[in-house]
Amino acid sequence: MKIYDISQEVFGCKVFPGDPAPERMVLSSIENGGICNLTAFSMCAHNGTHVDAPYHFIKDGKTVDAVSLDAFIGKVYVAGHSGSVTGADAAEMLEKAGRKDPEAAKRILIKGAAVVSAEAAKVFASSGIMLLGNESQTVGPEDAPMEVHLILLGAGAVLLEGIRLADVPEGVYLLNAAPLDLSGADGSPCRALLISNE
Repeated sequence: MKIYDISQEVFGCKVFPGDPAPERMVLSSIENGGICNLTAFSMCAHNGTHVDAPYHFIKDGKTVDAVSLDAFIGKVYVAGHSGSVTGADAAEMLEKAGRKDPEAAKRILIKGAAVVSAEAAKVFASSGIMLLGNESQTVGPEDAPMEVHLILLGAGAVLLEGIRLADVPEGVYLLNAAPLDLSGADGSPCRALLISNE
């Protein structure tokens, strides 16, 4: 068994333009005479490696605590791609995943500098996908993310953004990207892991 940590370190992570960056605060330090080391921190729910719940872009969408953990934990297919993901690219990823393992086709992670187009989002959404992830801080174009989010989140899918897949070969894995149980939140940081049996 091999475990791939596909998460960013929180305090040095990538931050979507305009979002607040994570901040670490030392509340107590043994070195400075405290009885223990104690840290507090603040961050945006969408810093670093994180999940988007439907409520992120949909007024009455599910919040992160209301999304079933089945979406975040299960078989997944890692597909490499660079540039814009077209509808044909999305169909090919789903077809490859389905050939390898039909369960893995419910969760797709895109490895590389990829941007999901609205056309691709429609293909993924119509397939009944549970989770779509990529390495960027947003699945759609950074300067216009709304349309792609509305298509995917509107179909009930969740998004896993800001993952790191450089060391992960294409193929089928077990994914654990469970979010924090944040009542009423539109998203959550997570520690995303891939597990391979090879």
